[in-house]
Amino acid sequence: MEVMAKFQPRPVVTFTANLTLDEVELRALIDLAGYGVDEFIKAFYEKLGKAYMEKHEAGLRSFLQTCRAQGPGALTKVDEARKKLDLTP
Repeated sequence: MEVMAKFQPRPVVTFTANLTLDEVELRALIDLAGYGVDEFIKAFYEKLGKAYMEKHEAGLRSFLQTCRAQGPGALTKVDEARKKLDLTP
């Protein structure tokens, strides 16, 4: 007799938050992430300690990686639009 797989439903709760940044804030965040994830976290822990952030390190790493990966493309479009419209500051 073949054993059937067990079906044990588990509730899953997810949460997503949208963060709105202006251009200056996004540029600052990208440059902050530009230090490198490992380097930033090391400096953070050395200067400010681990008490608050250590339990969130995986989320911080993911956040910085996302900023480095996706932020520059958005700002490139802004820079190109300004150039085409002759609005370069």
